[in-house]
This record gives sequence, C-alpha cells and structure tokens, in this order.
Amino acid sequence: MTTLLESTLQHLEALVSYDTRNPPRAITTGGIFDYLRDHLPGFNVEVIDHGAGAVSLYAVRGTPRFLFNVHLDTVPDSPHWSANPHVMRRLDDRVVGLGVCDIKGAAAALVAAANASDGDAAFLFSSDEEANDPRCIAAFLARGIPYEAVLVAEPTMSEAVLAHRGISSVLMKFAGRAGHASGKQDPSASALHQAMRWGGKALDHIESLAHARFGGLTGLRFNIGRVEGGIKANMIAPEAELRFGFRPLPSMDIDALLATFAGFAEPQAAHFEETFRGPSLPSGDIARAEEHRLAARDIADELGLPIGNAVDFWTEASLFSAGGYTTMVYGPGDIAQAHTADEFVTLEQLQRYVESVHSILQRGA
Repeated sequence: MTTLLESTLQHLEALVSYDTRNPPRAITTGGIFDYLRDHLPGFNVEVIDHGAGAVSLYAVRGTPRFLFNVHLDTVPDSPHWSANPHVMRRLDDRVVGLGVCDIKGAAAALVAAANASDGDAAFLFSSDEEANDPRCIAAFLARGIPYEAVLVAEPTMSEAVLAHRGISSVLMKFAGRAGHASGKQDPSASALHQAMRWGGKALDHIESLAHARFGGLTGLRFNIGRVEGGIKANMIAPEAELRFGFRPLPSMDIDALLATFAGFAEPQAAHFEETFRGPSLPSGDIARAEEHRLAARDIADELGLPIGNAVDFWTEASLFSAGGYTTMVYGPGDIAQAHTADEFVTLEQLQRYVESVHSILQRGA
C-alpha cells in the first residue's frame, strides 16, 4: 500500500464518521468542515452557511488553473446495512462505509494529495448535492471566480466523463368529477382516466425519440414514478396526482419537452409544475454543447486522464458548465455502488484517483 493511499484511507475513515446524511439537511459549519479546515494547512479557507444544511468550504493555495469540486453529503442509510454505516471497514480490496463511493473517497484523496504536495490547488466542498437544491454551487457561480476548468467528483471509475443527461422532475394534478361508476362516463369525468390517457401519450412520445443521440447517449429517459388518487373502484375519481421525470440528451430543449408533455393532457391538467431541473453536460444547443465537450476533452488529454463514455446519471458538473466553465466529471468508484447498502469503493480506484490528483497538483495546476 502506497503512502498516498494510506493517507487517503485515514482521512476517509474520519470523513465517514461524520453524519452528513441528506435529508435531514441538518449539516452545520462544524464537524466535517472543521476537520477539513484543520487538514488543509497553507490554504486560504472560507466556510459559508447557505441555509437549510447547505454549507460550502472553498480552499485555495497559490494560483491554480483548475477547481476540484466534491459534495460531502450522503443519502440516508437503509436498514439493510450489515454494520454501522458511519464506521469505515477495511476489507482485502475495498473499504465499506456510507459515502465512501459517493463521494467522500474523492474528498479524502484531495486532502491526502494536497498534503503530499505544495503545488497550487483549489477545492470546493459542498453539502447539498443530495437535496436537489444546489445552493452551494449557485453561490459559487455568482462570484464569477475564473478557472480554466472544473473537475467535479462523482463515481466514474477514475475516467473523465465529458457528457451526461440533464434531469427534470414534474408534478401534475388532474381534476375530475366524483360520481357513481356504473354509468357511461364523460371522457374527462375521471381524473385517474385523464392521468392514464396522458401516460399512454407520453410513453408513445418517448418511443418516437428512441433514435435521438449525442456523444454515445441515445433516446430520452423517462419514468412515471408515482400516481395516486381516487377513492374506490365504484367511484369516479375526482382528483389524481402524478409525478414523472425525464432525462434529456445535451442537445434537447427541456422547455420544449415540458410544453410537449403538458400538451398531452386532455383536458388541460389542473396543475403542471416542474419541481427540479438540472441541465445537461455540456450546456448549450447541439453545436455549442459539442464545442464545450471538445474543450473538456483537451483538458483531460493535457492532464493525462483516460476519457470514459457519457453517462445517464446527472451531476452538478452541468451547473458549472451552464455557468460558463469547461467542466468534466472525474472521480473514483462505480456508480452502481452509490446509494446502496454496504456501499464500497475499491482500493485500486482510490489509489488511481489520488495519484492522478497528486500529479495534477505537482505540476502546479
């Protein structure tokens, strides 16, 4: 085991011990942020509480070209964990603990690499990525601090990911008229029937987009996640609520898609509200997005990072891209382990990542 990896594991063990589950959004400026502040000597460190459990730590040493971003919050642990999720366990080829893969392993590696080097470095740690309320990133973007590129840590198997889907979540409500279900119904009488007809049209539309593509990604990902309403089988449903989400390609217009989905409701939905939006990576129309992707590829090549395939999951890298930064996703671990019981990251992945970060810092990036 290398010195860099052992240092990473020591920091990771400490970071896992801090409860940063989100929800309940109870993260404060102490705890894990005190630990990071204490273990980043020589850095100018700024900790800001943005409210609702959103805390950021911005640390800079020298005049770096690149910014590393990592979120410290985790999802809640499930009852299927086989041991205390906040006590990191070392196994032969991996470590297990809440957040080791998503994505405290990267945070620990940044601290280890920074302490093994005196090169220029800039880190932005945040605590609200799992809340669908990106206050930390929004506050940073508002400052307009220049960087040549931003490397956002998420589990990408230590490969630079240059493109991923956006995400939009929607709440719909349908209104009908209560009544006895024995007679012939007006098509708009049942709110649940409206919702079902809307779902059929939406699914047909998704099928029609199956051949759309960008950077190795194809089609529009779509999911109806929840439908509820009505009272009982022999009563016409007076109201229904439906929640759905979709994940567009970087070349797709989210506003146009929302208008299309809203238009499938007959009669018009009683309520149609986008509850969360995350842009695609890279940002812009298809020509501009491709320009951004090529710029990120040039940076990855300069840093000697292997380039991976585009991915279906969403990250806050897209927020930096929309804010004008050349951006890529780069971190240790497999996304298949994120949000699982007995979450783990392999030692090989941690070593590969920390060595690459150390190399970047050594060259004064």
